[in-house]
Amino acid sequence: MSQPQGFGDKVAFIWKVADRLRGSFKPHEYGSVMLPLLVLRRLDAVLEPTKHQVLRQAASFGTKKLGPGEDIILKGIAGVPFYNTSPLTFRTLLADDKNIADNLHAYVSGLSPAAYEVIERYDFTGKVARMEAAGILYGVLSDFADLRVGPDAVSNEAMGHIFEELLRKFSEMSNETAGEHYTPREVIRLVVDLLLTGQSAEALEGVTMPVRTVYDPAAGTGGMLTAAMDRIHALNSTAKVQVYGQELNPETWAIARSDLLIQDVGADNMALGNSLTQDAYPHTKFDYMLANPPYGVDWKSYAKPIADEAAALGFAGRFGAGLPRVSDGSFLFLQHMLSKMKSGSRVGIVLSGSPLFSGGAGSGESEIRRWIIENDWLEGIVALPDQMFYNTGISTYVWILTNAKPAHRAGKVALIDGRAMFTRMRKSLGDKRKYLSEESIDELVHLYDGLPDDARVKMLPNETFGFQRVTIERPLRRRWKVTDEVLALLPDDARVAFTGTRGTSVASEKEFRAILGAMAAAAGGLTAQSQRAILKAAAVYDENAAPILKKGAPEPDPDLRDTENIPLPAGYLAMADEQRAKALHAAAEAHLHEEIRPYVADAWIDHSKTKIGYEIPFTRQFYVYTPPRPVDEIAGEIRKLEAQIQDWMEGLGL
Repeated sequence: MSQPQGFGDKVAFIWKVADRLRGSFKPHEYGSVMLPLLVLRRLDAVLEPTKHQVLRQAASFGTKKLGPGEDIILKGIAGVPFYNTSPLTFRTLLADDKNIADNLHAYVSGLSPAAYEVIERYDFTGKVARMEAAGILYGVLSDFADLRVGPDAVSNEAMGHIFEELLRKFSEMSNETAGEHYTPREVIRLVVDLLLTGQSAEALEGVTMPVRTVYDPAAGTGGMLTAAMDRIHALNSTAKVQVYGQELNPETWAIARSDLLIQDVGADNMALGNSLTQDAYPHTKFDYMLANPPYGVDWKSYAKPIADEAAALGFAGRFGAGLPRVSDGSFLFLQHMLSKMKSGSRVGIVLSGSPLFSGGAGSGESEIRRWIIENDWLEGIVALPDQMFYNTGISTYVWILTNAKPAHRAGKVALIDGRAMFTRMRKSLGDKRKYLSEESIDELVHLYDGLPDDARVKMLPNETFGFQRVTIERPLRRRWKVTDEVLALLPDDARVAFTGTRGTSVASEKEFRAILGAMAAAAGGLTAQSQRAILKAAAVYDENAAPILKKGAPEPDPDLRDTENIPLPAGYLAMADEQRAKALHAAAEAHLHEEIRPYVADAWIDHSKTKIGYEIPFTRQFYVYTPPRPVDEIAGEIRKLEAQIQDWMEGLGL
């Protein structure tokens, strides 16, 4: 996988500088020291060309506190939405090695509020004090002063690669959760290209100065937002792109915010916090939304506000369709994003395999899938190769959703199998051993957009993914028998008296109650609880016994109860509710008579227990049957092996 020129050298240099922290910081703390220094050095390099003009203008304002007007003027001179009014630079603060910490604090304090907040989110003051106490502050800063990371030396894209590779290395040292911070750039490109394809691309091309909003609720370092922005500009250079994001982790938020600050593309729209419980944009709708949320991550610790919102607001809130199990909150992010759709919105999200099928009919996951598919929002799913991510080797899938499907996709879902479309890396990065080449990305987008006649493409009606889960009942057939279990429930004297009746059986509970009365008399009386326990122990299954009736109908046997999934009838989603109910009933009864009663003649379906479920069995859709080899061929190989083993044994004199 190709990386920007100089990428490896910069990472290796910073990694070497981090070695200075050994003994003064624990390895899992290295990232919280190196990353803010890298951000600070990048900001310093960006401001360097206009530093003198900014200082001259700031001096003209006097000693008063800068107001909004002065802030705007200084940003205009700097050419970016931040500045530094300290006369120091990253290099000149090193001139006085005895006051290096004070100089650094003065330099950081001179940053404009937005940039200052970025640095302080790393608890930078405390880190500086520890480095000074350990006598390593000057050496670390000197090394960073020699690092060339200005825009002339390192592009924004290359800077993103550097941040993400360092994050990967530092998170490995601290055993951070897989996939929590970053997404490989080629996966980002695929998601963005899938979002901006077909009618979406046509709507951008040929329009003068279109305005588009892009949102990522699990923004990480902001890579998805900047990639989407760049792709939109590639389609239409006059487009105005407004990016919005929210990130839970303060350190990755700081990286994303500093990147947007440098690019001057709306750093104020990068919010810090949990987008599921502290939505920074509760009333904002977006054109494009994309995310790679953490999957397989427990959300139990903040489940209460989510459950409260779901109960109080239902579909008027974000989580009306249902709540997934607390072991994986990725479906929460998807519902959150769908709640922010405007007319024509498109959503791209990277998910693990679990949301495809986890949860049975009626569960939170199934109800969420049902809500999405019955609203015809799921446009398609692309399966990625495994081993694509830095901290996990699991299989992943890109879901594309929209509330404005083109006519030829209406009522259908496209499945694209890209699991074999990978290139192996010459050197793995953590668990990442495969990547998508540019050719593979282009081919996947072509398969998704063009839907050619290809074994890797399936275009299926929405009903394909639905089913009714029916409950199959069989009649309760019992005899009542004196067993060892029954005798064990009797007091000693009564047990001895009735030992000779072991094996006695009768055809009805009424007949057995006569025996039970005699047992009670021999025991000097039995409690109602003991009698119920004896009746239960005496009831044994007998397939030849007559069904036990209740109000003229056979009682179901819970031990023989079973469930089966029956596909939804063709055209089900186009039916009115009353038609749906009739069609479901007819399909279930047909299944009963054709598939069950030939083998179990007394079975019936309890329609009151029927549930509708949805799942997306991706692997099953692309399964190709491979017939076993002929028996004669296998037997011939075995005979050859036996003969070879015999020759070896003879050679050993055995």
